[in-house]
Amino acid sequence: MDDASITELFRRRDERAIAELKRKYDKLCCYIAGNVLSCREDIEECVNSAYYEVWNKIPPDAPDDLKSYLCHTVKNKALDRYKYNSAEKRSSNFTVSLDELAECIPDYREGSGEEKALAEAVSRFLTTQDELHRKVFVRRYWYGDSLAKIAGYYGIKERTAATYLFRMRKKLKEYLKKEGYDHE
Repeated sequence: MDDASITELFRRRDERAIAELKRKYDKLCCYIAGNVLSCREDIEECVNSAYYEVWNKIPPDAPDDLKSYLCHTVKNKALDRYKYNSAEKRSSNFTVSLDELAECIPDYREGSGEEKALAEAVSRFLTTQDELHRKVFVRRYWYGDSLAKIAGYYGIKERTAATYLFRMRKKLKEYLKKEGYDHE
């Protein structure tokens, strides 16, 4: 079933919507949550919470891209669970990747209205980058992959992946300054 049909099931409040969403995207959702969380029960709970949240938000929300909408929801649920589980214990690769990104992206709290414009600016920046650099960036900061995993995906050295990311963060910070986002 395609995403538009699944979204229509949500709009009609048809319970098959969740089953179809799970059938189509469960593996991807578990992968995203698994890069943030290590406990299988937490991953499953997080993914199920995301399905429930999507059920409650469509309608009134009408996402153009159901897959991205769901992935964003799963990622936020996983991050919330991670924060709850770890409190002050900050040691995972995902926390490291978030700390890296915090160096160049201003901190806008969700719900402030600014996060959508900022996300669009980051997307515009990524479209200006070559494909390999863009993919490395997305693997690290969207999926939360380790440098070793990224290096394996693209047949590059970990150090090369780290260098790509460092340079892209620097470029992103400059790009966002030009777009009117001041990090400091």
